Parts: sequence; structure tokens; C-alpha cells
Amino acid sequence: DVKSIMDNFTEIIKTAKIEDETQVSRATQGEQDNYEMHVRAANIVRAGESLMKLVSDLKQFLILNDFPSVNEAINQRNQQLRSLQEECDKKLIALRDEISIDLYELEEEYYSSSYSLCDSNDLPLCEAYWRQDFATLSPESLSMPLTAATAEQSVATSQSSTPSHPHVNGHGAGPTEHS
Repeated sequence: DVKSIMDNFTEIIKTAKIEDETQVSRATQGEQDNYEMHVRAANIVRAGESLMKLVSDLKQFLILNDFPSVNEAINQRNQQLRSLQEECDKKLIALRDEISIDLYELEEEYYSSSYSLCDSNDLPLCEAYWRQDFATLSPESLSMPLTAATAEQSVATSQSSTPSHPHVNGHGAGPTEHS
């Protein structure tokens, strides 16, 4: 296409020269030269469009099949998202620690206040949760979720003894009130 553009341009320049008198009249020669220049200009335009389409195809091929740069962009985005995830995890851990400290302080204040309805032997909720004796759980309950196992254990202990004090939340006592 580049060679076609160059050849057609060279021929247009040659046609533009004024020649001496020939056997063909000047008007006829002018019409022939005009027609030849139009055809050669159209050939130049066609070759230019072909080159532009080739450049467009190369760009599209490069964009679609440039795997190293696509992979690099994906890896860079993954790295950004991982760092954001780590930052969020750190913030969540810090928030959990602050809430845990505040909850412990609030429970200590509640259980040491005169408004508390619990026995002095009762543990705060967070300590009771963490100090559970897992040795008393049966092997079947270890395969259950923790909440189901502790509920099963609390049902077993409430059936064996009837506490004389109200529950921590103040909604009634043991099974003797319900019978």
C-alpha cells in the first residue's frame, strides 16, 4: 500500500508537467490527464484507508492479546485489594479489642452495682463464656456447634438442681415456679 501511494503520487507529478505539442489536441490531453489524476488520487485514498485499517487491526490485536500487560494490571488490582483487605482486618481487630475491653468494664460495673440481680458466685457473661469447662461435655456434643452443646449442658444442669435465685436477666427462677 505504501508503494502504491508512492507510485501513484509520482505519476500524478509526471502528469502535471506541461509537454510540448503532440498529435492529440490540448483539450483532449487535459481531459485525459484530469481523469488519470482522479483515478490515481482514488488509488492513493484506497491505499491510505487500507493502511488505516491495518493500524486499527494491529491496535485491536495488541489490546486483546497483550497478556503480559493484562496480567500485570490484574495482579496490580489484586495487590491493591489485598492491602485494603488487610487494612480492614486490622481495623476490625482493633475495634473488637476496644469493644471487648468496654464490655468487660461495663459488666464489672454492673455486677458490682446494687442493681445486679445475680448471685456473687455468678461470673460475668464474657468470663462465663471463656471459662467453660469443656471436659464435662460428652463426645457427642463436641461434634455439635458450641451453642447447641452449651444449651444441652445447661438443660442437664438445670434439671439436676433447682437454683433458689432468679436468672441473670430477672425473668423468673428455676423449674419449680413453672410446676
